[in-house]
Amino acid sequence: MAGTSPERWLFDLGNTRLKCARLQADGRPGPILALGHGQDDLLQGLAAQLPQAGLSACLASVAAPVLTAAVLEVLQARFRVVSLARTQASLAGLQVAYREPARLGVDRFLAMLGARTHGPGPWLIAGIGTALTIDLLAADGRHLGGRIAPSPQLMRQALHRAAAQLPAAGGAFDEFAGDTPDALASGCEGAALALIERSLDQAAARLGQAPALLLHGGGIEPLLPLLPQARRVDGLVLEGLAVWSAAPVQAAADGH
Repeated sequence: MAGTSPERWLFDLGNTRLKCARLQADGRPGPILALGHGQDDLLQGLAAQLPQAGLSACLASVAAPVLTAAVLEVLQARFRVVSLARTQASLAGLQVAYREPARLGVDRFLAMLGARTHGPGPWLIAGIGTALTIDLLAADGRHLGGRIAPSPQLMRQALHRAAAQLPAAGGAFDEFAGDTPDALASGCEGAALALIERSLDQAAARLGQAPALLLHGGGIEPLLPLLPQARRVDGLVLEGLAVWSAAPVQAAADGH
């Protein structure tokens, strides 16, 4: 993926993974590369994938400030211009519901921008990572608000920390499980399902029509068979970041 010609890249730094892609000529992200935070050589691995002299890099981050700064340092060594995405009150037809837009996570903001590239909607967008986030987006671009809850993985980890005999992983979903690992998987995944399904019902009542469901994030795999109506979009935040990168005004990252 690395090269010497000027390139534009997109980076999505979450709480557990860094996802990145080169911006293609059609304005959409190319193939996605994912690097886990747990890898000791995360920054070295990232640097190995990057061009020596890229044109621009756009970073969206919800990670800790120290890690964000470290990734920015790597990008600033390789790209002429580095921009850090921020949530805006409105962009590309999207109107954020928050009275203080800066309080809306940039990942949720970009996921909604990305959703609009798949059609006008309405959309119910569920992101499953460290947290479970849900946002309702009307067909006219109005964000109608959302929810934040622990993801199934975080629920399992929290239960394990509180009661070590409860495994932090494993088990399979069953409506009425016959052992503890399956019961844990069924309870935690079922809690996420219930929240998504209630959100779909409430959204349909509010809009007068059922929204389409988009799922994204590293924790969606166990939920996909249980939500057959959902559309999976693995690079939704990167798709939104591509839209943000094309906006007239971008904030250059500090120190570059």
